[in-house]
This record gives sequence, structure tokens and C-alpha cells, in this order.
Amino acid sequence: GFKRVMPEEKTLLVQSVFAAVAWRYDLMNDVMSAGLHRYFKNRLVAVMDPQPGQVILDVAGGTGDVAMRCARRTQGKARITVCDLNSAMLEAGRSKLAGKRGVSGIEWITGNAEDLPLPDSSVDTYSIAYGLRNVTHIDKALREAARVLRPGGRFCCLEFTSGVRRGLKPIFDAYCTRVMPPLGEWITKDGSAYRYLAESIQRFADQPGLATRIEAAGLAGAQWVDLLGGISVVHWARKV
Repeated sequence: GFKRVMPEEKTLLVQSVFAAVAWRYDLMNDVMSAGLHRYFKNRLVAVMDPQPGQVILDVAGGTGDVAMRCARRTQGKARITVCDLNSAMLEAGRSKLAGKRGVSGIEWITGNAEDLPLPDSSVDTYSIAYGLRNVTHIDKALREAARVLRPGGRFCCLEFTSGVRRGLKPIFDAYCTRVMPPLGEWITKDGSAYRYLAESIQRFADQPGLATRIEAAGLAGAQWVDLLGGISVVHWARKV
């Protein structure tokens, strides 16, 4: 958030934030977005356009929302891996999807977005939803995305950005700072976690800024689409 910390300290602090809220993370998403996060993730997966036979990597995808959507769209015929640094989030995801109809064959691995435990050029589609701003070294994570993607592979990112449409920005900023932390305290008993999340949104890059960083990491043709006036944004690019 707004607190200045050493890089290695940020990783530990973010870990503690998500460990604290893992088992109520999906509930909080529904409450705080009035269910809109489901629409945003549907739009992300539409951009990803997952196909049977593809290798799909969802980074920072602990509770499995994106993986579940990809599995259903491909009728379980894609190879989908969820990679997350937080074991509590992974466990919450495994538990949530266990036995769900139309969801099978998802692999769950512990790993850091900055140092992915996958070989070069091994992935057709890389996705990251609401995780990039929590990475300590964002440009390093983007380079890792480029490394593991095959030539022609797609990078897709769903994220909050600071580039909310001018008329909406004061309202959204007020919601982040005045509503999110008390809601987080009420539901998860950890208002500080949601204070961090609110502040991290306001400090994150705007749409052109993130597109520039994506291309600097070795990906080409970065584009984006604003959702709900830029409150959420899907960026995508290709490995050449």
C-alpha cells in the first residue's frame, strides 16, 4: 500500500495478508464487488479464449476462479495449472473446486510469479487476475511470463488500475479508502489486509503505463479493454 518497506519485506507482508483472508477471500470478493468480480473474470476468460489441448497457467490464482472457468470452457480438455505463492489460498481453491461438476484435471503448484517453476516456452496462455500489483518486482514477473510462454502464446492480465475514468475516480477512491477496510474488518476480522489492498490499487500503474511495461518485458502488441469505466482492466499481449 502506501507504507514504504524493503522489497523482501513486501513479499512476506503480502503473504501474511492473503493467508489471513484465504478462507473468506471469495466471500469478500462477492461482498465488496456486489458480485461484479464474476463478470470481470468472465471477460478475462473470454479474452483468453481457452481451447482444448492448450497448456494454461493461471498465476496468483489460488482460489481457482479463472481455472474453473477455463476448465468448463474447454470441457476439461485443457491442461490447467494454478500457481500461487500462498499455500492457504491454494488449499482454499482445492477445497472449493473438489467435486465440482465440469471441473477436473487442474494442477495446483506453489510458486512465485517472479521465478516460475516451469520450463521456457512451455505455456500457451498465461493469466494473472488481481495478482500483478501484489508482486514485489512487477517487471521481473512480466519477464517470467514472457519466458514461459511459447512463441505466439498469449499473456492476459485482469487488474485494478489507477486509470479509472475521471468522473468515477473520486467515488472509487473513496470506496477503496472508506468502505473496503471496515468491510474487511467486519467479515474477516482483518481490516489491515483490506487497507493494504485498497492502497495497492491506488498506487498501481494506469493502463498505458502497464502496457508499456508489458512490452518492455518482451511481449508484443499490448492492448487493453476497460471494464466499468476502468475500475477493472484486461490487458493482453503475445509472445513473438
